[in-house]
Amino acid sequence: MSSDEEVERTPIAQRPEWADVTPLPQDDGPNPVVPIAYTEEFAEIMGYFRAVYLADERSHRSLELTKEAILFNPGNYTVWQFRRLIIEALNTDLHEELELVDHLASVNSKNYQLWHHRRWVAEKMGTEAAGNELEFTKNVFLKDAKHYHAWSHRQWILQNFGGWEAELAYCNELLEDDIFNNSAWNQRYFVITRHPGLGGIEANRDSEVNYTMKAILTRPDNESPWRYLRGLYKNDMQSLVTNPQISTLCLNVLISKVNPVFALSLLLDLISHGFEPNQDLKHAIEALVPGSNVQESDILLTVCSVLEIIDPMRANYWRWRKSSLHSQVAEGVRSLHIH
Repeated sequence: MSSDEEVERTPIAQRPEWADVTPLPQDDGPNPVVPIAYTEEFAEIMGYFRAVYLADERSHRSLELTKEAILFNPGNYTVWQFRRLIIEALNTDLHEELELVDHLASVNSKNYQLWHHRRWVAEKMGTEAAGNELEFTKNVFLKDAKHYHAWSHRQWILQNFGGWEAELAYCNELLEDDIFNNSAWNQRYFVITRHPGLGGIEANRDSEVNYTMKAILTRPDNESPWRYLRGLYKNDMQSLVTNPQISTLCLNVLISKVNPVFALSLLLDLISHGFEPNQDLKHAIEALVPGSNVQESDILLTVCSVLEIIDPMRANYWRWRKSSLHSQVAEGVRSLHIH
């Protein structure tokens, strides 16, 4: 609660409308080990809340009391739940309820109970809430573009009440502002795969691949578009392997030598699934670590070795990949001898 609200607050015991209610103090048992040092105001509010809660009093004064309790502690699930029961019983104005949530979000937007309550209000309002909720999340993103609760709420609104028409353009806008915004990349994938009017990944793959390739060439060190590119071929690895644009993209990034880790990692997976790199690609891989010698028979092992050197953060992983390949080669040799 703000300092202004604290100054203006009249103790509940001094309010005539509460004269008939006896507050119930918290029962911590006869010998509490570590009693919590509640403020006098908070202890009073919760004492009166327990009284109306146990009496199941769904009245206007109870509604106002839950508001006070929430302002003191917005994470109290029981208070929020009782407030919802009162709102339903009194059929109160849901627009006013959203104003309260807006106020709380301006203070602490990462309170889970707040988002749960907002979704409940939006569900009660139905399609009427779509535009307002999409705009609300936009305002949250102005302060925190990767706000998990806001993105989750936005996706829920889109799926349940619509508003898809401008969502892809909104993703474009966010990525123009910050190409590293992984939340915007995730939302773009959400739109491509869930938008009821776009036809899914296959219908949009070509245009999305072109969009993603431009983003990668702009900043090859940005992992998000590389992940997005893989997602465009989810459950269709063969199309990824046979698309010449992908290998050309990897080649261009390898030649530029601007953080080639993600390009080389993708290339490793392509080769593992049957892709045959040409001489230009082999030379580009060889050039990353002068002195290495790329032989066609051990191209996978060579790629792992190069990654082990240029990506020390994940060196153990690349060593593991290489050892796995060694095991596969050995198994293949044993199989030949057996037959």
